[in-house]
Amino acid sequence: MNSRFYNRRTFLKQATCGLFLSGASAGLHAGQAEWKKANYFVLREGNLVQCTLCPWQCVIAPGTRGHCGVRLNRNGTLYSLVYGQIAANHVDPIEKKPFYHFLPGELAYSIATAGCNLDCKFCQNWELAQRKPEEIYSLPQTPEQIVAETARSKANVIAYTYNEPTVFAEYMADIACIAREKGIKNVVVSSGYINKKPLEDLCRYIDAYKIDLKSFSDLYYRKVVNGKLQPVLDTLLRLKDMHVWTEIVYLVVPTLNDNSDEVGQMCQWVVNNLGPDVPLHFSKFYPQYKLRNLPPTPVSTLEACYQIALDSGLNYVYLGNIPGDPGENTKCPSCHQLLIQRKGYRVYKNHIQNGTCPYCQTQIPGVWKT
Repeated sequence: MNSRFYNRRTFLKQATCGLFLSGASAGLHAGQAEWKKANYFVLREGNLVQCTLCPWQCVIAPGTRGHCGVRLNRNGTLYSLVYGQIAANHVDPIEKKPFYHFLPGELAYSIATAGCNLDCKFCQNWELAQRKPEEIYSLPQTPEQIVAETARSKANVIAYTYNEPTVFAEYMADIACIAREKGIKNVVVSSGYINKKPLEDLCRYIDAYKIDLKSFSDLYYRKVVNGKLQPVLDTLLRLKDMHVWTEIVYLVVPTLNDNSDEVGQMCQWVVNNLGPDVPLHFSKFYPQYKLRNLPPTPVSTLEACYQIALDSGLNYVYLGNIPGDPGENTKCPSCHQLLIQRKGYRVYKNHIQNGTCPYCQTQIPGVWKT
């Protein structure tokens, strides 16, 4: 391809059709010599290693991998198989992540590898997230190259997205460190399924996190996501303590997590533990991956969730995946004037001045300048 940037869907289509490299060739292409020693593991008896990156705490036998499929025990040392291996890259509006209170209208150079540490039945990026590194083509890129590509793209932000960035934590940290030195911001689009120490290390360089709070039910997490709720809540609390700008997305799945009582409990937890100014996005579900038997979320359900959140005391509530809906816009919680008008991923108007409402001077929390 002549372009420096691969459209994610085109990239995946070509990779699946074998127009780049076969899975076996891709594994060789990555090169075992390029495997990166993982930062988060402890050695156990018999050359077993225990990964300490995420709540799975996988105990991995020699020659095998952890739950995410991208961390290999090689003779008692844990290696990342995706360090420096870009499986998708594209320049996106920051609103696509979605971030609505973080540099509206900016572009984000967005990158992904293979792998994820959860197994969401509705995964919209399963072609990346639910694949092993050898099953898809990857393009070797050093952290320096990623930062240089970002600068050439005229983006002011690097977004770690599409798959679960936690699984390439070492690579992300190295890129973000260099990017920060160049004045480039770093944002993470994540499920929040990460342990305390790796999160603290990352947040030395990360400017914002978008967390997918997939439900407020542990049973839902176990059955639909193959995870647990509490570690995600712990991550949200830690991000608050570290003063990292955070936005939350709640994908509303019909019959599974759209119960008004559950939504109300989630909203009240956010208000009580994170504060009323955390942006909360209710996103429309579309049938994907292993959950194709359910219909898309009715707009009426999303509107009901929106009202529940406002009644709970949240100041910034949004509706996603329904372009043109008024729920995409930002309004001042004090005077209710329109501050940011959006349609889809495009910002049409932005009246916020120096982080304040120009009509009543109310402070609007967020990151408004690079």
